[in-house]
This record gives sequence, structure tokens and C-alpha cells, in this order.
Amino acid sequence: MRTHSNRLAPALALLAFALAVPVAGDIVRAADYPSRSIHLIVPYAAGGAADSIARVIAKRASKALGQTIVVENRGGGGSIIGTEFVNKAEPDGYTLLLGQSGPISINPAVYKSLPYDPVKDFAPISLTTTYPYLMVVSPALGVKTVREFVALAKSKPGALNYGTTGVGAANHLVTELFDFRSGIKMTHIPYRGTALAVADLLAGQVQVVFSDPISALPHVNSGALIALAVTSKERSPVAPLVPTMSESGYGGFDAVGWHGILAPGRTPPEIVARLNAEIVEALKDPETKVLLESQAMQIVGSSPEAFADFIKQDIAIWKEVADQARIEVR
Repeated sequence: MRTHSNRLAPALALLAFALAVPVAGDIVRAADYPSRSIHLIVPYAAGGAADSIARVIAKRASKALGQTIVVENRGGGGSIIGTEFVNKAEPDGYTLLLGQSGPISINPAVYKSLPYDPVKDFAPISLTTTYPYLMVVSPALGVKTVREFVALAKSKPGALNYGTTGVGAANHLVTELFDFRSGIKMTHIPYRGTALAVADLLAGQVQVVFSDPISALPHVNSGALIALAVTSKERSPVAPLVPTMSESGYGGFDAVGWHGILAPGRTPPEIVARLNAEIVEALKDPETKVLLESQAMQIVGSSPEAFADFIKQDIAIWKEVADQARIEVR
């Protein structure tokens, strides 16, 4: 007499086989990886800092991987379009994302809803570069330290203007964090890029900009602008003479921009490990280091696990700032 378990045995065996096939397929794909060109998606237009960094890393990593890494720009929608494209891509290691603080850490804080989850939908590979924001002012403002700036702002509530790259942008949140920590209130003037904000700072239309280093340092070095502080926890190699916010009297201020490589979620761990090893090695290449440092970037190179932890912490920082300042992008 056949038992109930006897009747189920063939079905269970078939199910086990069906479940095992995709796993075996992943192992085969990982062993052969990469067998064709890889696309690195930059969620910004060509010509910017993110694009330059992607091309520098791709050039060196391509040699190590034995396959071309094609940099593809998919800008627009506050960097959401390109980021979502990678989220929907096949998790096979052939479509990667140049992640940045904007789409990964800040967008979740300022957008009511996003078509991707920055933690669940991506597999971090390596944090590649970081950079602080420089708090820069015109010499005409008559201040040389952060404390002097705060005293001036408190004497004229709302009278000082600050420029940013737009509502909900990284330097918008950085400035709001500074306002909150220092107890001042300024007026926000959004622009369509850091260069435009810095141009108006030079012209006296705004009184302060928290700028990325590459946009501000040439003007600081020429004496046209004064750098009051950097927003990183420690002094930055790209501006070693500029004090930190903590040194300026505002402790616990640690806000940096960053770039890193991510893959779609569910990418096989073996592929993530291979990419991590080659990208970290590429960042050690002397020529690569020179090119990235010329962009005023601090080179990192991290494990996937350390990068994942960094992203979670960064999201928490900007969520708190956006909530305090009531910043929301619709």
C-alpha cells in the first residue's frame, strides 16, 4: 500500500531540482565572470565630477577584469532615473551603479517615495572616494572664522543668503545642518549647479556656499574666497590648512559627500567579491590615485560590508537633518 509520503516523494524531488538549478546557474556564471563588457551607470550627465571619477576607475578596473567597463550616463529626475535603471537590471554583475550620497543617502530623506530602496535593492561593492564640503565666503563679508560668521548671522536674522545646487541637494542639507547646530537662520537661494552658486557668491549675491572642493578650491587658492571650515570629522587632505567644524566650535559635525560602486541586489556574492577585489586594487594604482586626487577626492577602497554599514549610517544622518529642517521634494 502506498503512503501519502510515497506519493509526495516525486513531487518533492522535482521541486528540489527546480530550486537547485538557479543556484547552480549562479555558480557557473560567477566562475565565468566577466565574459563580456560591463556597464557602469552614472546617474548624472556627462562632464561632471561623478562622470570623471567613474571613467578613471573604469579604465584601471577594465584592465584587471579583462573586459571593458563602459561608462553610461543616465541623468535626470534628481539622479533617480539612472539609479532605478540599475535596480531593475539583471543581477549578474554586468550592470553597475556609480552610487553617490545624493541618490543613495539623501533622496530617501527628502522624497516621500522612491522607486527603489537604497539598502534592500543594491549590493554594495566598495566605497571609492569621499570629500568634505567647504564653507566658503567672500572676503568682502569681513569674517575669517566660523564663529565670526555665526555672530554676523545672529545680528541679522534671515538677512544672509546661502546658495545651493537645489532644494533637497546635499549642500542644502549640509547648510541646514549648520544652521541647526549654530542656531542661526539664513535664506536659501537654490541654483542649477555649484558653479552658478559660487559665481553668485563671488558677485556678492549670496554670502555663503557649502561647496564641493573642486568648485571652490581654485577661488580659495587665488584669494577670491575664504574657506572657513570643512564639514568632515577630520581635516581633509585636499584642504589641510582649513579647520574642521569641530575645531571651529561645533562638535560632532561630520558630513561628507561620497562615491561608490554598487550592483543590483541579489548579485551573487562571488561576483561582488571579485569586483570588490579589482576595484580596491585599481584605487591603489599610482596613476589612478593622481587622477582622483586631482579631482580633490580622498581615496577610500572598502569591503562590501563596511560600505553597507557606511550607507546605513549616512542615511540616518540625512534623515534626521531633513526631518528637523522639514525638507521635502515632491
